[in-house]
Amino acid sequence: MTKKIDRILFFAILALIVFGLVMIASAGVSYSKTRFDDSYFFFKRQLFFGVLPGLLALIIFSKVNYRFWKKIAVPFFIASIIFLILVFIPGLGIKTYGANRWLQLGPISFQPSEMLKLSLVIYLAAWLSGKNEKIKDFLEGLIPFLVILGIISFLLIKQPDIGTLGSIIFIAIPMFFASGAKIKHLFLIGIGGLTILYALIKMESYRASRLLVFLHPEVDPRGVGYQINQALLAIGSGGIFGLGLGKSLQKFNYLPEPVGDSIFAIIGEELGFIGVFVLVSLFLIFAIRGLKIAKYAPDQFGFLVSVGIVSWIVFQAFINVGAISGLIPLTGIPLPFISYGGTSMVFLLSAVGILLNISKHSTYKNK
Repeated sequence: MTKKIDRILFFAILALIVFGLVMIASAGVSYSKTRFDDSYFFFKRQLFFGVLPGLLALIIFSKVNYRFWKKIAVPFFIASIIFLILVFIPGLGIKTYGANRWLQLGPISFQPSEMLKLSLVIYLAAWLSGKNEKIKDFLEGLIPFLVILGIISFLLIKQPDIGTLGSIIFIAIPMFFASGAKIKHLFLIGIGGLTILYALIKMESYRASRLLVFLHPEVDPRGVGYQINQALLAIGSGGIFGLGLGKSLQKFNYLPEPVGDSIFAIIGEELGFIGVFVLVSLFLIFAIRGLKIAKYAPDQFGFLVSVGIVSWIVFQAFINVGAISGLIPLTGIPLPFISYGGTSMVFLLSAVGILLNISKHSTYKNK
C-alpha cells in the first residue's frame, strides 16, 4: 500500500485553483465594480468562502479512510434529498431568477445540489458495490437505479435546474456502467432520457430557444442568441496568444456571467488558444490520474467512488467548454474550479480529498 497521495493529481488541482482565482480576479473587475463597488468582490468571496474552506476539506478528507464514507452513505444521501426539498420552503429557500436553488440556514447559504453530487457518488458506489452480479438484473438492478434517478430528477426539474440534472446523469450513468450493468439497460436509459429531454424542451420556451440558437447562432443576436454570440466573439478575438491577461473587452458588461458560466470565453479572449490548451490539459491530467486511481483501487467501492468523482468533474468541465464554444447547446453548467461559486468549490475539493485518500490505498506507485 502506498503512503502518499497522488502528487501529480494534487498539483493539477492546485494549478486549476490558482488558474481560476486569477481569471475570476480578471474577469470580474467590471462586474464586481458595477454590482458591489468593489473591483475584487468576487475574487475575495471565492478565496475566503470557496478556496480556503475547500482546501481545508481536501486536507481533512485526504486523511480520512475512504471506507468511512460507505458507512454514512445512506444518511448523507438522505440529508441531501431533505436539503433539496427545503429550498421550496418559504423562509429557508432563496428564489433567484425564478429558480429555487439556494438554501439559507442562519448565516450560511449554499446550493444543496452541489452537496447532492458528492452524496450521490458515495451512495451509488456503496449501493452498486453491494449488488455484484445482481446489477445486471432488470428488477434488482435497473429499476431501483431508475427510482433513485427519478426522485432526484423530479426535485431538480421542480427548482428548475436542468444543468445540475445533466451533471447528475453524467455521474450516475458512468458509475452504473462501470459496475457491470447490461448494455441493453443503458440503451433503454438513453431512449428514456432523450424522451424526457424532448418533453422538457417542449415545456419551457427558453429551452427550445437555446436549441434553436445552437442550430442557428445568427438568430436574434440581441436576444436569445446574445450570450453565445458574445462568447464566440470573445473566444475568436483571442487568437493564438490572446489579448493579454486583464485586457478582455467582453467582460465590460457585454458578456453575461463573466465570472460564472461564461468565464471560459474570457479565458479564450485574454489567454488565447495557449491558455485554453493549458486549461484543457490540466483537466486531461486530472482525468488520466483519476482513472488510474480507479483502476488500482483496492476494492469495488473505491473503484466506483473514483469513477464517479472523475466523471463528475471531467464531464462538467467539457460540457461547459463545449457549450460556451458553441459545440453543444448552452446548459448553465459552471466550469469546475474556475467559475465563481463557493459551494461548488467546497464540495469539489471535498471530493478530490476523498479521491486522494483512495490513491494512498491504491496498488500503484505514485510518481
